[in-house]
Amino acid sequence: MASEGAVSPAFAYTVVYVKDVAKSAAFYSAAFGYTVRRLDQSHKWAELESGTTTIAFTPLHQRETDALTGAVQLPDSSGERGPVEICFDYADVDAAYRRAVDSGAVPVSPPEQKSWGQKVGYVRDIDGIIVRMGSHRHLTAIAAVVVVVIPVPTVSDDDGGRSMPAEQRRQR
Repeated sequence: MASEGAVSPAFAYTVVYVKDVAKSAAFYSAAFGYTVRRLDQSHKWAELESGTTTIAFTPLHQRETDALTGAVQLPDSSGERGPVEICFDYADVDAAYRRAVDSGAVPVSPPEQKSWGQKVGYVRDIDGIIVRMGSHRHLTAIAAVVVVVIPVPTVSDDDGGRSMPAEQRRQR
């Protein structure tokens, strides 16, 4: 159980391990429409302008992290995929898919309408990472207004024959 003083986390970064940081940042800019926010001089770190959660790139192998957290393992063949997929939402999935493929992404599955209402297509980036392009599924909210009418017992008013609630009659 979290203590009362615990800080609520905010999802800040997705770090993608790549063969060539500068090349991957340029590819994501061209293929998926992101702006490169930062590419450090060492080319060991790049960030995309991607909203509240930053997409960052760093080399597959780094002396600083491999010894601490282990080496990055890549799929052995193009028929395999890594344990993470990157997903982007687009208003026009077909156009986004064409742009990605025209920019060098490898087609995996062209966009198709899914039974849950979303349109989705898949490509591989230049490092073999699966990128899913989908339409944002907006759920239609159905608002229901329930009006409950509760009958209030009334008694006849002596002057004029009008009725009023019994509670008001007693207060008179």
